[in-house]
Amino acid sequence: MRALTWNGETLALDPSYPTPKTAGAMALVRVRLAGICSTDLQIFRGYMGFRGVPGHELVGEVREGPAVLLGRRVVGEINFACGRCEYCGRGLGRHCAVRRVMGILGADGCFAELIAVPAANLHVVPDSVEDQEAVFVEPLAAAFEILEQVHLKPTDDVIVFGDGKLGLLCAQALNLTPARVTIIGKHQNKLAHLKHLGISTVLASKWKQRQADVVIEATGSADGLTKAIASVRPRGTLVLKSTVAQDHTLSLAPLVINEITVVGSRCGRFAPALRALAHRTVAVTPLIDKTFPLEDGVEAVGFASRRGALKVLLRP
Repeated sequence: MRALTWNGETLALDPSYPTPKTAGAMALVRVRLAGICSTDLQIFRGYMGFRGVPGHELVGEVREGPAVLLGRRVVGEINFACGRCEYCGRGLGRHCAVRRVMGILGADGCFAELIAVPAANLHVVPDSVEDQEAVFVEPLAAAFEILEQVHLKPTDDVIVFGDGKLGLLCAQALNLTPARVTIIGKHQNKLAHLKHLGISTVLASKWKQRQADVVIEATGSADGLTKAIASVRPRGTLVLKSTVAQDHTLSLAPLVINEITVVGSRCGRFAPALRALAHRTVAVTPLIDKTFPLEDGVEAVGFASRRGALKVLLRP
């Protein structure tokens, strides 16, 4: 099959990459669309030391696997857990100590024509949800994860730092609560996607420093993290949604002095994201910049790396 491969230095199209094996509880999924994520771009800068086929946002069609899933459109959770350890036994497969992670850690990803995914990780996509919407389920689930980790009160003031794909999705998910949500970003065209939803938007160049009850850091930059910490009220909550690949230094003293609660937030459950898409309570397709065929994947990654780019998709 054709696949984009990363060897630690170069991303290239391999026209004859081995077809994935589907022994045991694995299912074979034909990829219909894949999304390029900021985490993928971090991997190409050295994050996690990954080698193989990158990519972890997909919608596809089951070719081999349980009869109930054959031919169905599906999305797939990215953590491949062992199912036997203490964490798996507690329902925390996303934190399985020996887990593999699709396109990130020890498992090939979806920048390919076919991918092997544990059948237990697959979720059927409702007929009312288009492929261009379903490909957002993984990052949208990560946005909804905040609501499982942090209880927002109607009186809470919430700030989201970062107007990338994840930041825009986080703002939409949080806006479904009674809390007051403001998103701060560097790109007026990106922020414009949220204005019709009634979400307050502020350009970073015009931002006047203030503090909020809950602050979401989704910039993926060391500078953004510093600003986010400074924006949390004493005894407030800081939610870290992005990873920073490069080395950076940071003073943790404000976290101690102001008794700030720090919440690391990664993957989320797919069901809330699928419901939100089916009920049209979030809008994701306006975030799509461009769709490339898989054979132009290297160009697509370059496009996605441009300053101000939003979601870029690959179509095998």
